[in-house]
Amino acid sequence: MSTTINPDEVAKFSAMAEDWWNPAGSLKPLHKLNPARLAYIRRALLRHFGRDDTARTPFTGLRVLDIGCGGGLLSEPLTRLGASVTGIDAADQNIAVAALHARAQGLEINYRATTAETVAASGARYDLVLNMEVVEHVDNVPLYMKSCAELVAPGGLLLTATLNRTPRAALLAVFAAESILRWLPRGTHNPRKFLTPDEISTLNQRHGLSEIERIGLVFHPIADEWRESRDLGINYMVLAAKPAL
Repeated sequence: MSTTINPDEVAKFSAMAEDWWNPAGSLKPLHKLNPARLAYIRRALLRHFGRDDTARTPFTGLRVLDIGCGGGLLSEPLTRLGASVTGIDAADQNIAVAALHARAQGLEINYRATTAETVAASGARYDLVLNMEVVEHVDNVPLYMKSCAELVAPGGLLLTATLNRTPRAALLAVFAAESILRWLPRGTHNPRKFLTPDEISTLNQRHGLSEIERIGLVFHPIADEWRESRDLGINYMVLAAKPAL
């Protein structure tokens, strides 16, 4: 089977594995970003599946696949909200850290060291597939996005989050974040691998998914938090759905 795995990219994140749950460590930017991502995911699931916003576990019965789950920053809160979560990552070290942390929290999460294309070939399908800050790190993007689309069950959702291929993203998300602010280790991102929202949408449509919406994420330094925005020039998310049977 062809693979989307880039060994150099896997090595980068393997080196940071022990830092996944340290909010002041090398993955601090992801911890800052996480509340905005989770708020959007929660709202999208409530709306799409007609779930009760007041319920303690509104996503009971929903199957979620978290691709590139890392240490489980999204997998754990979604499990607490009732979803049945499978987290996959190409880095064995990430899966080991995620599984250990989940056990310490008393959470049952199916963590596996594998790839999206391998899971897709198994026939497994999910109500929500999370493709969060992964596509800019893989090889063979068309195959990867095809696998993501195949993993979505009829009537389900695919959420893709990544960085836009713009001069502003290269300047702020790469040069400033890595070389000046030192938010991320140097070399974390390659701006030549960024994709535009139109490119993501085209790949989704090619495999039978229709776009629901696009939304940007912008950092507000005074408030020290990320917020949703109409500005797609740096960080953005594309939500798409597969038709129900």
